[in-house]
Order: sequence, then C-alpha cells, then structure tokens
Amino acid sequence: MSAAATETGDIQAIVDRGFGSLPAARYLLLRVIDPAAARTWLRSLTMTSLAEAKSRRVSHVDQIAFTAAGLRALGFRPEAIPGFAPEFLDGMAGDERRSHRLGDAGGNAPQYWDWGAGEKEPHVLLILLSTEDAIEAREAQIVSALPAAGCTLLALNRSNARVGHEPFGFADGVSQPALDWEGTLRPGGVRDRIYRNRLAMGEVLLGYPNEYGFVADHPAKDEVGRNGSYLVYRQLEQDVRRFWQWLAQAAGPDGAVDLAERMVGRTMDGRPLDNLPSAPVEGTSDRDNSFTFAADTDGIACPIGAHIRRANPRSSDDPQGRRGFVRDLLSSFGLKGEAIHDAVAAARFHRIVRRGRSYGPVISPGEAMAAGGSAALEPSGIHFICLNANLARQFEFVQGAWISSHNFAGLSGESDPLLGHRGPVNGGMATDAFSHVDTLGCPRLIGGVPRFVTVKGGAYFFLPGLKGLAAILAD
Repeated sequence: MSAAATETGDIQAIVDRGFGSLPAARYLLLRVIDPAAARTWLRSLTMTSLAEAKSRRVSHVDQIAFTAAGLRALGFRPEAIPGFAPEFLDGMAGDERRSHRLGDAGGNAPQYWDWGAGEKEPHVLLILLSTEDAIEAREAQIVSALPAAGCTLLALNRSNARVGHEPFGFADGVSQPALDWEGTLRPGGVRDRIYRNRLAMGEVLLGYPNEYGFVADHPAKDEVGRNGSYLVYRQLEQDVRRFWQWLAQAAGPDGAVDLAERMVGRTMDGRPLDNLPSAPVEGTSDRDNSFTFAADTDGIACPIGAHIRRANPRSSDDPQGRRGFVRDLLSSFGLKGEAIHDAVAAARFHRIVRRGRSYGPVISPGEAMAAGGSAALEPSGIHFICLNANLARQFEFVQGAWISSHNFAGLSGESDPLLGHRGPVNGGMATDAFSHVDTLGCPRLIGGVPRFVTVKGGAYFFLPGLKGLAAILAD
C-alpha cells in the first residue's frame, strides 16, 4: 500500500472523486478583510476528508482552497516558505505573457472577466456539494456568517443539477486518469512505451513521486504542502445557440450533429467516433476509454484538432508503441516512423484531474437550432475545475500547447474548435479554421469558425491537506 493510501484522513476528498451523487454545487469566492476574524471562522468549518468520504455515504461535502493573494491576506506569507509554484504566486491573470499563452486574449482577456483579476481576484474558494433539497440552506448558512467572519462575498457561482453533461449537450467527464493509490507504478520503464490511463500520485498530490519518478519541489515546511494540490478554476460561458445555429449553417440541420461530434471527437453520448479501433489501456476497462490514436495518426477517424484529441492526445513515450526489442531500439534512436507523428508530447506528463460542473439552463440541439429561438437565455457554461501538482507542466501546457495552439500536432491556423479564442496570431494569421475528413472520406477545411466559449473568470488556488490547512490558519 502506498503512503497516499494511508493518509486519506489528511486529503481533501475532491482529490479522489467528483461526487456525482451530490448534484448541487456552490462555489463561493471570498475576499478577506479582517485576517484574525477570517482565520477564526475558517477554523470553525469542517472540510470533508477522503477517509470520511470512503467510510460512509456523505450527505454534503465542503472543500477549501486559497489563492496566493488570499494566503497573504490571511497573514500567511507563501514567499517565506520555499516550494510554492511561481505560477501560483503570480496568479492566473498576473502576467500578460501568461494570459497570451493560455489564450486569454481578445474577448477572453482578464480585463473583461467578472472575477479573477485586480481587485476582483478572490482570496478563498469554498466548494459546497450537497443534494438539491439541502444546498440552499447550506449556502444561506455560509453567506449569513460572512459579515462577522472577516470576509466579503466576491461571487457566488451555482451549478445546475445536470451532472455529467455540458451545455452543448455532450457527455462530460468521460475520461479521467486513474490515480495510482496502490503505488504500483514505476515510471520510466518499458510499459511507458504505450499509452496508459494510470497516473502517478505525484502528478496530483504534492509530496509523492511523479511521472519522472521523483518527488518535486513543494512547500514542505510544517507539512504545508504535503497532500495538497493546485486547483485551477475557470468559468467558461458557452453560447449554445450560436454553436448549434452555426453548425446548422455550416453542415445543414441534418449534418449539424455529425460535424459537432467531429469537432468534439466523441459522439454526444460519449462514445469514441466510428472507425476508431479499440485498444487495451492500462488503468481503464471502460470501452469509451479503451482506445488510442496510434492507428489514426492522420486523423481520418478522429480529427487531429478535435477537442478530446487536443485535451488528451493519448500519446505514449514512444509514438510507435511497443513493437519488440529491435524495433523499440530503432524507434528510440529516431530511425523509425515519421517526424509528424512525433509532434505531440507524451500525455503522461501532462494529465489533469477534472472536477467541474455545468451551470445555466439545459437546451437541446433542436431547440438551439430553431429559427425562432432568439429570445435571451440565462447564461450557461462550465465551472471548469482541475487539480494538478505542477501548474506549468500540466494545466498550462495542456491549455497553451494543446488547446490554444494553432500549431498543435502540425496543424496551422486552427485552435480548439470549442475553446479557441479565434484571435489572429503571428502578425495576423487567422486561427478560426477546422479541418477534418467527412463521413464520405473527403477532406474538409472549414474557415470562419466563431468563438463559442468566453472566459468569465479564473484563478489559481492551493488546495491544502488538512494538516496544511491548520498551519495556514494558525494564529
């Protein structure tokens, strides 16, 4: 048994599970105005540990995380303890170059966010998960305590109850890495020549060996960092009507779903696209995740620029996979295969664990495409939340090098068909194209793809273990 498996009492429960049985979620973003009062109040709250969640069926879950600005506002100086990630200390919106890499440009720029930048940067994130019947009372209890708790409410973000689907109508959360709680992985061996879904604990939890086989820098003093993680929160507003009405114009009403599925890379119910062969994948037995793109290097079955292929290319340390001793050796020396097929980094160094929820009204594709569907809708989107131990190598790499990049895997002039900001780059190059092979086997290139998703807020948080939380809140 690994050390992580024995320390579940110190780990916040959201690290291991998304709690789909608790469909109601609230995300309270707080600002600290009285450090002493805030520390006292936060100490009075009980955060759900993984040990508790594993021992019984919990009726509600509370979790907590802090921005670097929040730690400072509480009187805890993160710069004084070596090991905090520089990206965390800077903040998501703290550097113009970072915003550019993340695709936070144009209408997605931090200056237009509802929260997350400047005076609207949150200090504390409280996550409340419960049943629909109980969540409003829990929300009211927390909000009513704030005036005496030394905190103000910056934003109160609510989810809807449709766990497992996102507003465009696709199944969501289908693919997640399997965390190696048992400690069976020894990264760097022959087994890494093929894609695996099992992930070393040090890729999510601080203080454990990662996919390089060593324990990375983390705030080790007073166990502040051990069993903690970095939490990324981005509020992504989705224009559902624009998405489906553009698809109907581009492919016709009868072809809209097929084109949408090629842009996503899965069917609407979460299955892999047709003609993508199944393959055994360590860490999953689910047919919807038992596949790689090794047999589809040219993107015939699943477009190279499809969303799921960008978010997780399912690439291994060797693009050739395991082919026997001699061919493995030739591949290791770069004497086998084509350069374009080695254009994507090994996925195991860049995986993230997602824990987000959708918000806003649910509308079907048919309703969205309807000619009379022009009345204003309440905003909908995703409260995107992910956990990782290395912000630069995991979230920022995925977002910058895969999702936002117009050169992903040798493509040109394309960004993620769902999340791309579509703004010009490199002195004016458009990034609003999408290339694919249609169901008849004909190559297609669509230009003028609009922006469907707008960033409304975002921040980097530190999700501590419970011992680390006690150290942060100590007087």
